[in-house]
Amino acid sequence: MTDRDGVPPPADTRLLTGIPGLDMLLSGGLPANRLHLIEGDPGTGKTTLALQFLLEGRAKGESCLYVTLSETANELRGIAASHGWSLDGINVLELARAEGSAEQYTLYHPSEIELGDMVRSVLDATDRLRPTRVVLDSLSEMRLLAREPLRYRRQILSLKEYFSTRDTTVLLLDDRTSGEHDLQLQSLAHGVVRLEQTPFDYGRARRRMRIIKIRGVAATEGFHDFKIARGGLVVYPQLVPRTEGARVPTAMRSGIAELDSLLGGGVSRGTCTLFLGPAGVGKSTVAAQYAMMPDVPAAAFLFDERRATFVDRCHALGMKVKDRLASGGLRIEQIEPGELSPGEFAHRVRDCVDRENCRVVLIDSLNGYLNAIPSGHSPLVRMHELIAYLNERNVVTLLIMAQHGMMGTQMPVPLDVSYLADAVVMLRYFEADGMVRKAISVVKKRTGSHETSIREFVVGPGGVRLGEPLTQFQGVMSGVPTYRGNLPLMRNDGTNRG
Repeated sequence: MTDRDGVPPPADTRLLTGIPGLDMLLSGGLPANRLHLIEGDPGTGKTTLALQFLLEGRAKGESCLYVTLSETANELRGIAASHGWSLDGINVLELARAEGSAEQYTLYHPSEIELGDMVRSVLDATDRLRPTRVVLDSLSEMRLLAREPLRYRRQILSLKEYFSTRDTTVLLLDDRTSGEHDLQLQSLAHGVVRLEQTPFDYGRARRRMRIIKIRGVAATEGFHDFKIARGGLVVYPQLVPRTEGARVPTAMRSGIAELDSLLGGGVSRGTCTLFLGPAGVGKSTVAAQYAMMPDVPAAAFLFDERRATFVDRCHALGMKVKDRLASGGLRIEQIEPGELSPGEFAHRVRDCVDRENCRVVLIDSLNGYLNAIPSGHSPLVRMHELIAYLNERNVVTLLIMAQHGMMGTQMPVPLDVSYLADAVVMLRYFEADGMVRKAISVVKKRTGSHETSIREFVVGPGGVRLGEPLTQFQGVMSGVPTYRGNLPLMRNDGTNRG
């Protein structure tokens, strides 16, 4: 590839792959005029990635060549049609070994003749078409024909040397069907991208990619989730918090004076608040008070509760959720089990913040997140990454976590997530006066002071109401307190009993 004056492009020229997320990981695309390896088991998306690479070149007016060694040209066009693409303008060279040709050869092994013919056909097509982008799919056929590792390596080296003199960027696709990890091939390639697919017991298989190496490029390391959708691969790079300088956290109020007082003035912007307690105690309802504040765009992601149930419940408590939805100030998404990967979920939340300017994000709940989104051996790593990103964007993040059990001191959580949160609000059931009651307290807040008292609260038609601190009770957090005075408890309507 040369410019209008016939001068070769600089060595650091990049070619976009047609996949924005992958280009982001590659810091601008694949280095031009180099040979790159795309490896992965069958079905991981190598062909789709290669087609997007060529379609991007066609859109820029470049000459493109797809050499298929195992699939037919009709099969390749069928794959493209499934994504809504046309391969018009892309040269397809179909090279398949002829059956029964072994009888023609006497002095040489048939594979030696076939490999030479195959390579010669690729070189002839390249000389004739002068493509700037070439895809060779797949190397398994060439490896079988070479028979010996040394001959196979020499053949790849000769191809690399040939293409390096013709200003051509080449993608070699390897389906790894040989059963062995070919480090020699990785050493020859300028860049290596691996695609993986992991099945789970339910839902969509998780796909992820890893850039093993790109010489001379500060590529983003680690595994990154992606999916194959109609229209090609969609890559979700790991979120990187963008530090925007020092700032003083400001509080956002809920409209309930006692709740805000408990939190030292409200929840701080740019922080994460965890609401922790047993099932049904009111965690979602209390957290929703902040998500329903007027003039503050918010998004709620529901893993446990149905969207319609959440809306009806909040509306019945006077939160005016339907008005918020109608005005566009609130977005509610219901996440189905097995639907998303951790990376895709994180980028869906990011889009709400960056594109729709959401300032409050409610995730209900972490239990549902762990069950609905298979996330391997480190289930909260991507959640930690997401929270750090939201904090840097000055977003109020509200997390819900249900504890096992209903009352008592032994109420474990599925995972210790307290380190994720800047503030922890604990809700409890307790028994008093022959009734099951609810208590709320703040046990942690990194960004300032907060009340250390325990307050009773009720949830009724009038919404959430908090009572005075339970100063004359001892052992409320255990569920079975001791009453040491005559402080009145609350009625279900939120008023004090005489």
